[in-house]
Amino acid sequence: MPHRSRRPRSVRWCWPHTGPVNELTGWTVEHFSLANPKGQGQGDVPLLLRRAADAIEELGTAEIQDLVLHTEATEFGDWPSITVYFHRDQAAHAH
Repeated sequence: MPHRSRRPRSVRWCWPHTGPVNELTGWTVEHFSLANPKGQGQGDVPLLLRRAADAIEELGTAEIQDLVLHTEATEFGDWPSITVYFHRDQAAHAH
């Protein structure tokens, strides 16, 4: 079952690096997932996207890295969820 929390989580992403040793080789990205309540209306993708847009606005200064839409089949029909991956501006959050 997809994660249903809006509490951000941190994930460390590292990519292969071929440049100078002193260049950045990875960064921390946070994410949260949202879904409509299970049951009638759970498959309302436009509502889910509006909720995701509201949550992104609440983040303030953040760079959105990726949005992933998942769908789980349940006894009530498809149950979409969205995971938002984002990067906070470290200078703005250093205080």
